[in-house]
Amino acid sequence: MGLREIKLEEEYRSDRNNIVTDFFFPCLSNCIEYSRCVDFLSIRGLAGIVMGFDNFTAGKAKLRMITGNRFKISDLNILTKLFSEKYTKRFDGKLIRDNKMQKLQDFINNGQIELKIAITNSEEISNLFSERIGIFKDENGESVAFTGTSSSLSIQIRDFESLDVFTSWNDKSRVQRKIKDFEELWENKTKYVEVYDFMYAEKNNLLKYSSEWVLGV
Repeated sequence: MGLREIKLEEEYRSDRNNIVTDFFFPCLSNCIEYSRCVDFLSIRGLAGIVMGFDNFTAGKAKLRMITGNRFKISDLNILTKLFSEKYTKRFDGKLIRDNKMQKLQDFINNGQIELKIAITNSEEISNLFSERIGIFKDENGESVAFTGTSSSLSIQIRDFESLDVFTSWNDKSRVQRKIKDFEELWENKTKYVEVYDFMYAEKNNLLKYSSEWVLGV
C-alpha cells in the first residue's frame, strides 16, 4: 500500500486525533523516505521514528533529519557514538534500550539515517532553529507534507498540538514548495541559517546543551 491509499485528513489536532497512531505510523509504514525538520531531537524521538518505519528493516527506507543545535548531554553522547566514524564497538547490552541503540547504529552504518544541524546566523533571527516540517515519499512517487508538531512519537504522553497536511495528489504545488524548502535547507542554501553535518558540528563545538538538561541536574 502507498501513501495515496491512506485515509488522510487535512488537519490533525490533539483534541480530535491521536496524531501518532492516526497520522505518523500509517505514513511511516507506507513510505521509503522521511525528511524532517525539528527544533529539538532526542534519542527517544529518533528511535521512535525508526521503530515505526517498517521499510527500515528491509533496507529500503531512508531518514533525513535536520534539527537545532540544542541537546541533552546524555543524548548528545549517544548520538556522537552512533555517528562517529571511529566508533566501531557494539553496545554491550547492559541497558534495556541497547537493542534499539544497536538498531540505530546499524541503520546509520547502512546510510539509512542522516543527521544535520541548523544554526541561525543573523541578528534578525533569534538564536534558535524552530522550523517544523516533514515530508513522506513512497515508492510510487507520491508525497505527503505537513507542518507543525514535535519530533516525539510517544503514544502515552504528548504535547497539545496540531498539524496541517498536504498531499501531492490534492495540493501538488504546496507539497513541491515544502520539498523545495527542505532540499534548500539540506544543501545549506537557506537565508539566515547555516546547516552542518552532525559530526562536523560536534567536532567544531557548535552544539549546545539544552536548558532542559541544565534544570534536570
